[in-house]
Amino acid sequence: MTPGAVTVSLMVEIPEDLYTSIQDYLKTHEMWSQERMMQAALSLFLLQNGVNHPRVNSLYLDSLFSYPA
Repeated sequence: MTPGAVTVSLMVEIPEDLYTSIQDYLKTHEMWSQERMMQAALSLFLLQNGVNHPRVNSLYLDSLFSYPA
């Protein structure tokens, strides 16, 4: 996350099977967090659906290649 960036909390309902799959993935991929994964998924969705905004591009790339300290 860029220093000084504003974040917004988001609460959504998802199917239990999707939630279980996310948790299983996170258990075996310790470098990923739920927040990082959701940021990658949402920004990729936007990019694939025509949103061409530099900040969305940056968030997607940061979620893929930025690792927690």
